[in-house]
Amino acid sequence: MPLNPDRLLAQEIPAVEQIYGPKDCMLYALGVGFGYDPLNENELAFVNDTAGLKVVPTFPLVQGYTPFWEIAPDLGVTSSHAVHGEQTIVLHVPVATHGTIVGRERILDVIDKGAAKGALLYHERTITDKATGKLLATLKQTTFCRADGGFGGPARETPPPHPIPGRAPDLVCDLPTRPEMALIYRLSGDTNPLHSEPAFARGAGFPRPILHGLATMGVAGHAILKTMCGYDPTRLAAMTVRFSAPVYPGETLRTELWRDGAVVSFRVRVKERDVVAINSGRAEINL
Repeated sequence: MPLNPDRLLAQEIPAVEQIYGPKDCMLYALGVGFGYDPLNENELAFVNDTAGLKVVPTFPLVQGYTPFWEIAPDLGVTSSHAVHGEQTIVLHVPVATHGTIVGRERILDVIDKGAAKGALLYHERTITDKATGKLLATLKQTTFCRADGGFGGPARETPPPHPIPGRAPDLVCDLPTRPEMALIYRLSGDTNPLHSEPAFARGAGFPRPILHGLATMGVAGHAILKTMCGYDPTRLAAMTVRFSAPVYPGETLRTELWRDGAVVSFRVRVKERDVVAINSGRAEINL
């Protein structure tokens, strides 16, 4: 059946309550590459809870979400052809090492790009503290439904991507990914077999399982934390990415960064293949 925009906009996605602690924070940090060098004291602060554990600021990306809600047949989403297009995270307070949170997700908009171009779903997820109701983080996602355009929605312009400066990068940061990184990252909640089962990945057109896009975003966050924030997680306030190509675990990610006051523009390349995996990146840091 065709995509049903009215049903999507009215869809009630169940809220998710999640209790988490230091072990969850450290597992996420390992899943985005922290601790690759076990002698690097800056990275150890995020994976060792014996002395003042720090939390990777992109950790809310794996908190409080309902997986696979879009597969309900009455929504008309061809889930096998839906891909993660863009992601934003805004941190309203620094991430705590433990707590009980509530995640609430809703569809903000559905845009018809045309029968040959697909459709765009805009989601928003809020993360709040269960005890106080305080807003901790806001996450926005764009899902590109490649097979679901032409459902009759009005033609509308989409927001332009963040422009990358024309000058040479101010800084470049190379970070490796582990061959088993996707297997570690999936333990934080995203169990899509595309990232763990070779046969499934081949059926989807990839020679082997690919890294989660949000894991690639986490590596880019690490690069910003390292180069722009002195490994102080309280300084990263917001981050937006546009996914443009898959990454295979074991590849090196080169983040190119441009600093303009509190705004950091960035782009992520796969060093071995010279392919841009994340483009039009924008981060805000606390000065």
